[in-house]
Formats: sequence, C-alpha cells, structure tokens
Amino acid sequence: MKNKKKKASILSFVLMSSLVLGACSNEKTTAEKKDDKKEPTISNLNQTGMPIAKDKIELEGFAGKFFQSQDWNNLMLWQEYEKMTNIHIKWDAVQTQSLKEKRNLMLASGEYPDVLFAAAVPKTDLIKFGQQGVFIPLNDLIDKYAPNFKKIMEKYPLVKKGITMPNGKIYGFPAFYDPEFKGLIYGTPWIKKEWLDKLGLKEPTTLDEFESVLQAIKDGDPNGNGKADEIPWGGAYGIDEFIYALKGSFGLNNHGIANPNVDLDPKTKKMRYVPTADGYKELLQYLNKLYTKGLIDKEIFTLKTEEFSAKASKNTFGVINGVDPGTTENLSGFVGMPVLKGPHGDRLNTAVGSPLGNIGMFVITNQNKSPEATVRWIDHFYSDEGSKMFFMGFEGKTYTKDPTTGKLDYVDEIKKNPDGLTLDQAVSKYLTWPGGYYPGFVKQKYFNGAESKEATTANAQQAEPLSLKLDDVWPAFNFTVEEQSELTPISTDMDTYLKEMTANFITGKADFSKWNEYKSTLEKMGVKRYIEIYEAAYKRMEK
Repeated sequence: MKNKKKKASILSFVLMSSLVLGACSNEKTTAEKKDDKKEPTISNLNQTGMPIAKDKIELEGFAGKFFQSQDWNNLMLWQEYEKMTNIHIKWDAVQTQSLKEKRNLMLASGEYPDVLFAAAVPKTDLIKFGQQGVFIPLNDLIDKYAPNFKKIMEKYPLVKKGITMPNGKIYGFPAFYDPEFKGLIYGTPWIKKEWLDKLGLKEPTTLDEFESVLQAIKDGDPNGNGKADEIPWGGAYGIDEFIYALKGSFGLNNHGIANPNVDLDPKTKKMRYVPTADGYKELLQYLNKLYTKGLIDKEIFTLKTEEFSAKASKNTFGVINGVDPGTTENLSGFVGMPVLKGPHGDRLNTAVGSPLGNIGMFVITNQNKSPEATVRWIDHFYSDEGSKMFFMGFEGKTYTKDPTTGKLDYVDEIKKNPDGLTLDQAVSKYLTWPGGYYPGFVKQKYFNGAESKEATTANAQQAEPLSLKLDDVWPAFNFTVEEQSELTPISTDMDTYLKEMTANFITGKADFSKWNEYKSTLEKMGVKRYIEIYEAAYKRMEK
C-alpha cells in the first residue's frame, strides 16, 4: 500500500525452467509419498465452532518469520490456537531474508510439508505448482469450509478476481487490507509544518508551489542551526517513492500501482506502457529540475534504510515520503501534504495499491490429508475474532481492554518494554505479525502499527477525496504459465534498462534529447508484446 505496495515477485526464466525440471524429476517421489499417507476423511471434522477437529490433527508447516530468534514451535499464538482448534502444526520457520531461496529449493526438491504459511508464494509458483498438483485447488473448500473468507470475496469482488488464476482455480489465501483502513490505502508525502510556519509559507497545492517551498527550505535555515544542512525532500526507499508521489499530477497510473508500468490511455482507453508516455517524460524533467537544484536528497539512489534513519535524526528533512515520520523516525511537526496539481490540471493521488496483498500467503499441498480442517483453521484469521487474536493476542496476557471504551491496548511489557525492546521485538515473543508476512484480514481496530495512528488517519482523510476510488484500482494481474515464461525475460530486461535510464534522466547523466532513443530501445526490448500479455490478463480479470 502506498510506498510499500506489494509488487508481484517474478522469478527469472532460468530459475523457472530449473524448477519445472526439478518438479518433474520428483513427480514419482511425490506420488509415492502421497500414497504412503492415510486417505483423507472428514469424519474427524466439526463443521462449525471450536474445536475444529474431534481428535487431534498433526500437520507440518513451512513459514516465513521476521525475527531469527523467534521459535514458532513454542510461541503463545500457536500454543493457544492449538488448544482452541485441536490442530497441532510442527513449524519449520525461516527468516524472511532467506525465505525465497529456501521455499524455491523445497518446492523443487519435492520434499514439502502440508501447508505453507506466510511464505509469500509468488503468482508464478501458484499457477505452476497448482497445475502440477502440488498446491491443491481451494475453490470448493472455500465454498464449504471458509464462511469468513467467502463473505469477504462476496463483499469485495476484487478479491475473487485477484486470487483466481487463469485456469479458474484458486490456490492461495491472501493478505487482505480492510478498505475502511484508510491509513493503509491513501496518503501523501509528509511536510514539516512547523518549518512552513517559521518561513511564512502555506502548504503547497501545485507543483510550482511545491518547488518554491522546497527551495525556501533549502535556503532559509528553518532548523535554525546556522548551517545550510537542510535536505528539502527525502525518503528511505529510493526514487520510486518520489515517482509514485507525483504520477497522479502528470495523469499517470490511473488504475493504481499494483501494476505500476501499465494503465489506460485516457484518450484511447487502450492499455499503455507508462514509462514511455509523454507525462512520464514531464515527470522526470520535473524531478531532474529538483535534483539539479539540490532539492532532493543527493544520496537517494544509494541510501540504505538505516542510513536514512541516521540522517533523519539530525532534523534536516523538510519533506519525507512514506509512513508518518513521527511514528517511524520519532520526528515531530510533520503533516500530510496536499495532493498536488500538475502542469495540465491533473490533481489526483494515484499512488494507491490494491487492498489485496500477496495472494500466496497460505497454501495447502497435496501432502495434506485434512484439507477441510485446514481450511477451517485458516478461515478463522479472516473473522473479527481471528483478526483480533492474530494482531493483539490474548486478553490479560498480551492486551487489556478498556471497560468503558472497549479499546484494546497492549500490556506494558509490550508497549513499554522494561528491557528496551521495540514494540515489534516485544510483541514477537508472543505473536508473528511483525514484518508484514501473513495471511488474514487486516483491520485498523486491531492493528497498532504507524498506519493506524492519528496523524496517518488525518493524512488519509485529507488525501482520499483527491485519490483514485478503490473501484478503479486494479489488483495485480495473473498470468498463465506460458505468458509468464514469455513475460519474465522481456520485463527483466526492460525493468533493468528502465531503472538505469530513470536514474540517468533525473541526475542529468542522460539528456532529454535522448528520449526518443530511450523509447525506441524499450520498443525493441518488447513493449508491444509486454502490453499484449497484460491486455490478455486484464480481459480475463474483467470477465
């Protein structure tokens, strides 16, 4: 969402080929393993309520975890949930930094467990291993055993559209962000209001006014230390944040950023490749002007997240991208900036991602002999009670409830940890949500991250009237195996070139007289075929 919107993870063509070969070579082994297991039965299943299983069910699970020290097999969340459900899962949890590599090796080897939880399985693998029979189709199981998730699909059609593969099958349960959770969906960069007041300036509403404000911050010593050390505009996650923040001012990404390089041409209503649009050139020219004048952090192309925090602590930034810096960086005086009007009258925040997050956060494999019970197990996380349990834990142990307001709050051991642990570190002793890898339904009332804070909510409320409507936001498209095998090498080459030339145009290493040459190079790399594949995926989704 916003700067942190999830992009579809694309495997390289070479790796895809090797995994296909590996999976084929292990087909016999997988089939033999499957035959060794007891045949499935639903006689042990309670159709409603808890426990889910009459007699204990034992499963094995692979998962991604944020903190290396976290022991999922001795974690309160899973111990308590086992008591509720009568389902025990033996976890093999690996740190998210190595998740992709270990997941790929595991699936290619044919040695995989009953479930994959918080494993961020990419769409390419969902369709590939789904068609091979490694991941089981969930359509009928959801219909019969997942009433909570089924309600979400019925209320929000984009969910069903987004999780259904080109063959009509559903292979994964997603992370889904409540569309009413505005702070996760809408927002603009943050501007230091107290500096504007000191300089006698109003909040900017146009690109020209924004440039003037940035220049005043650079020249006016608003931090009052007598040094010209102010950095007018910065961010922790690279130049893409700057581009996303401005695209709507140039009429770009009119269907959101889940598919960041395509939208519909407002004149022809046909799909277009955004990085070759005239508006994209104008956007880069604007950023080049800001960069040349020293109004953008000069280190933006090389700065690491931890380095940004060190710079931010020196009180030098006037505008910051991302989530509320008051929460993330402990910086005071920032407010959400107005949506900016562009040179042709465009004033729309299009940096809006789909509420549908990663769609492969929970999958069930053909090794699982209790898929019905397993679907009931995961469906609980899409209910109100399940969301509360996952994000807040258990009353009296991890949170307290205000008897008057009903508001939930973490216990002091978590929110004011005596050992100096951050909230994420302290809560991870009991729960698994830190790091953002999970299936389930994310609601504001149970989520205590920066996106739920008052300042972020105020920013979202200000931005929403000038933001894309959620009905117009596309989820990330799904491609067939054949399409993906063709798209991957094309997009890999194009994305590499695009990243290089975007940086060169902004920094001035490439002159804009080379723009037609840049467009021609991308066309030779396969823009036409790229668009054809995206159009096919879009048409399938719209059926």
